[in-house]
Amino acid sequence: MQSPLFGFTEAQTQDRYALQNPQLLRVALNGHEDVLARKGAMVAYQGLIEFDGEYQTQGQQRARARTGEALDLMRCSGQGTVYLANLAQHIHVLDVDHEGLTVDSAYVLALDSTLHWESIAVDSQYGISGSGKYNLNISGRGKVALMTSGQPLMMQVTPDKYVNVDADAIVAWSTSLRVQMQAQTHSSGVWRRRGNTGEGWELSFLGQGYALVQPSELLPPQNATIGGGAAAQFGMGQQGARGQNQGNIFSN
Repeated sequence: MQSPLFGFTEAQTQDRYALQNPQLLRVALNGHEDVLARKGAMVAYQGLIEFDGEYQTQGQQRARARTGEALDLMRCSGQGTVYLANLAQHIHVLDVDHEGLTVDSAYVLALDSTLHWESIAVDSQYGISGSGKYNLNISGRGKVALMTSGQPLMMQVTPDKYVNVDADAIVAWSTSLRVQMQAQTHSSGVWRRRGNTGEGWELSFLGQGYALVQPSELLPPQNATIGGGAAAQFGMGQQGARGQNQGNIFSN
């Protein structure tokens, strides 16, 4: 049997996390350190791998009970190789260090089980409700794999150059950055696009660090049908694309 398909063979590397291609992640497990992956993201595996689809930390259970939010993860353990992907989105591997990473949990594909994370609600800091803007603060030392719709843009933030981003396009940012959220705060205006930019919500980043932006304002639906009406059009609310894809929150 012959075909150009045989050019797409397995990546030959000793790295724990390696991109098989821009939309497929290869994770090697050595039997000592587990990886936590988005539930349902496994597309193939080799070796003696066990998957715990009911994995929940105590912090995740508390967060689900308190907020109704939780990122559904599965624990992958054993010895072998597991391949992860989600809706053919572009995958990017980052090293988390002392600076920390804040990420919209809808864009998390996998992370080392040794990392610590906790939930924050950006909108609640400004008295805004209903936008569903929950995020994860990830700290410790380890790797995390993020997803974007298309090739992203990494923007540097400095004390003399702050960055404004559409709240539906931001993927992640340095935890050390200060964040300000600008939005209509009354019920009749929350669905309208804001100001001269035509955007509904904006985040301003100040300080020293980086902000990761994707070339799409809405993430493709993970496990749900996008609803109709203004909420779906602007990606807001539980029935909109933004609400359907919000990765939900927990603390480990």
